[in-house]
Amino acid sequence: MAAAATRLISRLTLVTGGGSGIGRAVCQRFASEGASVVVADISEESANETLGSLQGDLRGQGHMAAVVDVSSKESITKLVTSIQVCVFVCPPSVCVNAAGITRDDFLLNMTEEEFDKVIQVNLKGSFLVTQAVAQALVACGAPKGSIVTVGSIVGKVGNVGQANYAASKAGVEGLTRTAAKELSRFGIRCNCVLPGFISTPMTDKVPEKVIDKVQRTAGQLRQVADVCAFLASDDSRYITGASVEVTGAVWLNARTAVSVKTRFYNLFLLMLKLSFKSDKFPSTKLNFY
Repeated sequence: MAAAATRLISRLTLVTGGGSGIGRAVCQRFASEGASVVVADISEESANETLGSLQGDLRGQGHMAAVVDVSSKESITKLVTSIQVCVFVCPPSVCVNAAGITRDDFLLNMTEEEFDKVIQVNLKGSFLVTQAVAQALVACGAPKGSIVTVGSIVGKVGNVGQANYAASKAGVEGLTRTAAKELSRFGIRCNCVLPGFISTPMTDKVPEKVIDKVQRTAGQLRQVADVCAFLASDDSRYITGASVEVTGAVWLNARTAVSVKTRFYNLFLLMLKLSFKSDKFPSTKLNFY
């Protein structure tokens, strides 16, 4: 295993959503391990703020900030072309899809525009960036590549008020697994990171009373960046098509609670059925976990 301080030296990395939150933490972590980082964000100001925070004193390092709208194929093509032709003369061998938005509302109230916008950025954006980077790597005959997409545990378990976000992140997992199967023959690995409740600008919108219940076990940005760095490096060279949960105890406890409730509920039904001692009692499937 390579030393963490040097394992990404000579790796050119594109990070979308690099202007804040998880994207910024990933940029900082990758730069600290020697990567040259392209900080891409829809906000030029935010991208430049991240750029100014990056370490750049390791061998061969050079960073740049760029404006990109991940929901626009034209914008992504322009970015990848500028990286490959105008600045670094090669495509990024590592890509982290960290751009994402929320437009929360209950299913009964959510507008079509709110649903579409989240899908366009989170899911379509991940597809377009993955496709563009993969095409560039294959075209130049690069021997290997690593594409990491930031999903969410919400895509696996759902969340009240986030039908659009949950759908987009569930789609990201499917996209990642399919890309991994199609691109493995070109030496390109594709993996997904599923954060739980992480302190980011997006979670600042969560009501304070909700934060109070989970803050004791909320994850930190650096913990997600750690996993992304591992998946980008050769330390994970035998891993592709994987979804790595970075959730701490919050979702584990939630699952445990559900499991316990299910057991007691099933036990209650069984006792009720036995007390009736009648075959006319409604048939109920009993599942003990």
